[in-house]
Amino acid sequence: MNLLAHAYLSGGINDVLLGNFIGDAVKGNNSNNYPEKVKQGIVLHREIDTFTDNHIAHKQSRDRFRKEFGLYSGVVVDIIYDHFLAVNWSNYHSDSLEFFAKEVYKYIITNYNILPLKMKVTVPFMIKSNWFVMYKSISGIEKVLKGMSKRTSLPAKTEYAISVLISEKQELFYEFEQLFADLIYHCEKKVYI
Repeated sequence: MNLLAHAYLSGGINDVLLGNFIGDAVKGNNSNNYPEKVKQGIVLHREIDTFTDNHIAHKQSRDRFRKEFGLYSGVVVDIIYDHFLAVNWSNYHSDSLEFFAKEVYKYIITNYNILPLKMKVTVPFMIKSNWFVMYKSISGIEKVLKGMSKRTSLPAKTEYAISVLISEKQELFYEFEQLFADLIYHCEKKVYI
């Protein structure tokens, strides 16, 4: 799962969401440097990632991209799953995606001082481009993937990822639905929500 799914699965706009949002940027026991609810969000982030990586539907989706992305196929799938969540947002949340995004961004900016450096660099770009809403379109996903391939080790194979997304959209969406239903249940029953 990528940023939008992590925000949604936090159960509200609060310190758990903040921890879940920064989860990838906080390594090892560094979570102990944060207030308890933020720390719970960091643990939730790790729980979501572990559950997702081990789910059969996510493995099936990763296999669709493995040829060109290898070990990074999971990153591509996470972004595509955020696309499906954004497109189908009204099935999951009573607020519009635009309103939810605005509220999350506002909360993150309010707590900017405790963000890890990596997130302090990323957040202004995320808000300016409105990533959560941008995930709704194929062109938005294309921009995200191209940007990531410039800033990270993600292979610059955006065209391939988009072609697979378009040609195998129904299968990928079915896999997303399987995983996300199980993940929501897992978070509600086993974690902090």
